[in-house]
Amino acid sequence: MEALDLARALIRRPSVTPADAGALDVLEAVLKELGFACHRLKFGEVDNLYARLGSDAPHFCFAGHTDVVPVGEGWTKDPFAAEVKDGVLYGRGAADMKSAIAAFAAAVTRLLAQGKPAGSISFLITGDEEGVATDGTVKMLEWLKGRGETIDHCVVGEPTSVAKAGDTLKIGRRGSINFKVTVTGVQGHVGYPHKATNPIPVLAELVTQLASHKLDKGTDHFDPSTLAFTTVDVGNAATNVIPGEAHAAFNIRFNDRHTPESLTGWVNDRAAQIAHRSGCQIAVTAKTSGVAFLTQPGKFTQLVSDTVGGVTGQAPLFSTSGGTSDARFIKDFCPVVELGLAGATMHKSDECVPVAEIQSLTDIYAALLAAYFAKPPL
Repeated sequence: MEALDLARALIRRPSVTPADAGALDVLEAVLKELGFACHRLKFGEVDNLYARLGSDAPHFCFAGHTDVVPVGEGWTKDPFAAEVKDGVLYGRGAADMKSAIAAFAAAVTRLLAQGKPAGSISFLITGDEEGVATDGTVKMLEWLKGRGETIDHCVVGEPTSVAKAGDTLKIGRRGSINFKVTVTGVQGHVGYPHKATNPIPVLAELVTQLASHKLDKGTDHFDPSTLAFTTVDVGNAATNVIPGEAHAAFNIRFNDRHTPESLTGWVNDRAAQIAHRSGCQIAVTAKTSGVAFLTQPGKFTQLVSDTVGGVTGQAPLFSTSGGTSDARFIKDFCPVVELGLAGATMHKSDECVPVAEIQSLTDIYAALLAAYFAKPPL
């Protein structure tokens, strides 16, 4: 079974979150032929797949997702035709991350051709990574815990590389919190501003204080934390009315020097001080989509790094940059790293990946499996 053939078969299934469109059927059929025991796990609208070969330790897990983002505009190729042109595979999910899943399966095929490993291999594949991520990996891990299953180490196939497969290894991710702020004053006539309480200058002061604050200088493995406003909205079309409310939203991407609680407390404290001085009410809501985590460099990360270097000729850069991934859930279950294709075209029109890169990633995964079971990093 070749990785390219499976990647094309997966891309031809238009599995835009939360639709599966048969993508997991394609993968399940391949894994059953390889001897995996497969479990389809549906939570809400989301279909997921857990497949395991073997029952002994050590237990190595490949994790990823078959769901993709909407097509959008500007394609010059059919996004679900999986066309190969001039050595490049085009299609939604080619980079993120159906090709990596195909490389998972092709690598296992190679390993099994040499005999079954002394341990277990599993696939933890969700259809909810590109969505709200509540009925996918989170629920699957709860299901595994309920069965008493444990995983020793996990590789997530997200497109975390920069130029070539394996040039970057994600050993952690920043946390992310989305905030919404509502400042409530007193509406009034612009000709009599003293009879109103204008929420706009109050919101402006809060925006200025938060946006100008330096959260930290970074750590050994993380860049400095960032705060970025995404909208400031009053919604007032009238030229002679001071509005009663003003709204804003912002996101904080934070490193392991912070927790959601510490950051939410800091924002609420600033808001409370400004509200007290201004006479306005300021309401703050926060939703955490992930906490910062780090897989400490050690035997596992060194094994992955050495293996990648042996295949590509260059050791990968350890990184914690980028957005969030399902690794943020898996890290509570076992040590996890992210290793995949280059992500330059993910989520874009004409998403694509060179066929040679799929082959290279398959080589990396196959070598990693061989090295892992030859000398487990326990």
